[in-house]
Amino acid sequence: MTREIISVAPMLDWTDRHYRYFMRQITQHTTLYTEMVVADAIIHGDRDKLLEFNDAEHPLVLQLGGSDPQKLAIAGKIALEYGYKEINLNCGCPSDKVQSGSFGACLMREPDLINDCIKSLQDSTSLPITIKHRIGLDYDYNYDYLHNFVDIIGKSDCSKFIVHARNAVLQGLSPKQNREIPPLKYDYVYQLKKDFPQLEIIINGGITTLDEITAHLMNVDGVMLGREAYYNPYLFANFDKLFYHSPSLPKTRLEIAQAMIPYLEQIITNGGRLHHATRHMIGLYHGCPRAKLWRQTLTTQIIRSNSIADYIKLVEQMIE
Repeated sequence: MTREIISVAPMLDWTDRHYRYFMRQITQHTTLYTEMVVADAIIHGDRDKLLEFNDAEHPLVLQLGGSDPQKLAIAGKIALEYGYKEINLNCGCPSDKVQSGSFGACLMREPDLINDCIKSLQDSTSLPITIKHRIGLDYDYNYDYLHNFVDIIGKSDCSKFIVHARNAVLQGLSPKQNREIPPLKYDYVYQLKKDFPQLEIIINGGITTLDEITAHLMNVDGVMLGREAYYNPYLFANFDKLFYHSPSLPKTRLEIAQAMIPYLEQIITNGGRLHHATRHMIGLYHGCPRAKLWRQTLTTQIIRSNSIADYIKLVEQMIE
């Protein structure tokens, strides 16, 4: 199994199956995560719609949301049948909707409950169970709090911690503000790795460049990128070679755009809308001379026409 050196964060409405398939044309070894899927939705909703994915998306982790150990166990057992490599418990989302369900970042107040949830998942599935969390809550910047939290959770045989290096402010800040306003404290995450060398510590939050990734990897086991992976996906083009020693040459942007054609044709065959996939591809030409043409065509003409011929014509226009 590929070690999680580089990963793309779970992002609601963004890291769906179409985005993940697109990212697999850029990087084969980066670990991808689903959007957060709530345990109740898996139990009572359309399981195939929520959990199915293309085998090309591996390595793929399912992120679960919930705080009821029994429900999480049922959801985990169902998810096992779909072939994920791992399940990650969301203990970091600060949104009001998530808080109203008593999970996400507010779970950090109840580490014993998190342990119960992890143990329940471990008992119901053979998959590794990990968590993603913040460094603290509200405006209390206290490394000892984080240390004690990880110490308690580490006793549950959870050995991988994905740490967003910001506090979660549960009242008064939107999810977007929670990604920007609380200060980044990377040193807290570095210290965790020193204090718990036996644990796998992955850092997340505000990371946008190769230089930053390289610097973080001197102090932790892995780096997770969020928004930058969406807005500038081609940043990942050389990561397989750099971090996983892959002998394969990275695809060019044009090759990636061309590689998506059969996938998009299948969407049309199934009666779907191209925009469901192409909306995730807008950033492919980020920083390139023809980026505006690419972006505007995908967000106007392709939406209107839903035509694979129009997409192929656009790709041909991108040939230098």
